[in-house]
Amino acid sequence: MTARNKKHRDNSRKFVLPTKKSLGQHFLRDPRILQKIADAAKLTPDDTVLEVGPGEGTLTELLLRRAGRVIAVEKDTRLIPFLQKKFAQDMASGKLELVHSDILSFNPSAYSLEPRAYRIVANLPYYITGAFLRKSLQETKHPPTSMTLLLQKEVAKRIVAADGKESVLSISVKAYGAPKYIGTVKAGAFSPPPKVDSAIIAIGGISKKFFADIGCHPRECGDPVEKERNLDSRLRGNDIEQGFFELLKKGFAHPRKFVASNLHISVEALKKCGVDAKARPENLSLEHWRLLASDA
Repeated sequence: MTARNKKHRDNSRKFVLPTKKSLGQHFLRDPRILQKIADAAKLTPDDTVLEVGPGEGTLTELLLRRAGRVIAVEKDTRLIPFLQKKFAQDMASGKLELVHSDILSFNPSAYSLEPRAYRIVANLPYYITGAFLRKSLQETKHPPTSMTLLLQKEVAKRIVAADGKESVLSISVKAYGAPKYIGTVKAGAFSPPPKVDSAIIAIGGISKKFFADIGCHPRECGDPVEKERNLDSRLRGNDIEQGFFELLKKGFAHPRKFVASNLHISVEALKKCGVDAKARPENLSLEHWRLLASDA
C-alpha cells in the first residue's frame, strides 16, 4: 500500500459514528477476530460475497482482498457516506457494490446473486438471527453455498448442537448444510461491548438436496443424477420443504414429552424409522427426521 493510500485509509477510520442501539450495532474492531472470520469463509478470487452489515468496513476490507466481488448491505443511513468515501476506488472498479437496505427486505436476484453461486458473511444483530436464517435458507429457491456468521454464542451453540441435544433451530439449519463452531468471541472485542459473548460459525455445503430425499423413489434416492434431475419438480410449491418443517415444529411442540406423544405416532412407526419409543425430540438426528417425514 502506498503512503498516500495508507493515509487515505487511516483518515477514513476517523469518521466513526456512535452506534445505534435500535439497530443492535456492536462494531467489531479486533483484527485477530476479523482475520478469523475471513479465514473461516474460505474465499477465492472467483467468489461473490454478500456481506451483511459492513458497519465501519473493517471486515469489508479483508473480504475485498480475497473475493472477486463483494455486495455489502447496510441499513444505517449514517454509514453510507462514510463507506462510499472509504471504498470509493473499489466501488468505481465494480469490485464492491454498496446497497442501502434492510437485509430482511433485500432481494438477491436483483443483484445477480440468484441463481449464481454466492457466499454470505455476516455480523448479525442478535434480534434478526432467526428471521435472517429463514430468509437465506428456507424462503429462497437459491440459497448461498456457504454462510460464515458472527452471532450470539448461545445461539451458535444451539445451531451446532455439539452436545447432542438437537432443537428446531439446529435441525432446520442442518437440513440445508453442515454447521461448524469456529470460535468464541468475547464481548470486549466489540464497541460497545454487548452483554453476552458471541461466536463464529461456518455453514458449508448448503443446498436443498436434503428435501429431495424425503419420500423419494428408491431409484431416485440412490442415483445422484436422477435425484438432481427431479429436485425442482419434487420441491415444486415447496410442499415437501414446508411439510418437513411442519412435522419438525409439531415434534418439538412439547420438548420434554416423547416424540410419539407429540406426533401422535405408533411405537411401531417409530421403530421403523430407528427411533426409540421413549425418545425425546432433542434425541433425534436429522436422518431420523427425514425418515419420519418420508413415512408421514
